[in-house]
Amino acid sequence: MGETMAMNMIQLFCNRLSQILSACALTIFWATNVLASCSDSLIDSAKFPDGAVIPYMLTSETQNPSYALILMPGGTGQLNPEIQDGKLTFNHRGNFLIRSRNLFCDKNFVAASTNSSVSADRMEGIVKDLRVRYPAAKICIVGTSRSTLSTIALSEPLDGKVSCFVHTASMTAISRLDTSKFKSRHLLVHHRDDGCKLTGYWGAEENHRDYKTPLITVDGGITEGNPCEGFGYHGFNGIEKETIEKIKAWIVQK
Repeated sequence: MGETMAMNMIQLFCNRLSQILSACALTIFWATNVLASCSDSLIDSAKFPDGAVIPYMLTSETQNPSYALILMPGGTGQLNPEIQDGKLTFNHRGNFLIRSRNLFCDKNFVAASTNSSVSADRMEGIVKDLRVRYPAAKICIVGTSRSTLSTIALSEPLDGKVSCFVHTASMTAISRLDTSKFKSRHLLVHHRDDGCKLTGYWGAEENHRDYKTPLITVDGGITEGNPCEGFGYHGFNGIEKETIEKIKAWIVQK
């Protein structure tokens, strides 16, 4: 009887181990094949009115997305994507939007990362290029931290020319942006405990109160280093996936 029980226990253990290994194999397959299916490429077909090139980095896995998001990093805002020695290089790798660009990318979304700018000509050049590539896609412009000064400035000249604007970890100047007068939709996304003095949560909260702009408030995550940089609460560190899922859900709801 003792020997039979021991054999049964060994068999149960082996069965359980097999299940665990299978689950691990599926997880590895998903990580290497699903996430890796989103790839970066340098695009040089967007142009200013005078013909000058507006380079941007396209992260995509599909030829027929429903949405194309233009991402602008905070800080200096100078992404400056280029090919060096056969490899794509760019700045601001630690920025929330740039390090999370693959999370924006799926079968329905592509991400176009570019320099932050208040130039409507620059942004319209990218918008036009994306419309040629993806005629059916709705286009949204997404900024974070200092690049929300760009999303604020572009709100009026590009109103109605893009589907929406998403202001994440906004500069407190967002408190005075009257989004109620625009055709394009606007979304505020902010960490409740954002520790940067230039991007206090109160600015987004005040805009939400005064102009009824939709506000996604997030909590939790990790804060490390400078509270105004990408790995503080300010940069949604540790909660990137959850935050981006909420942004994408808002975008597709209308």
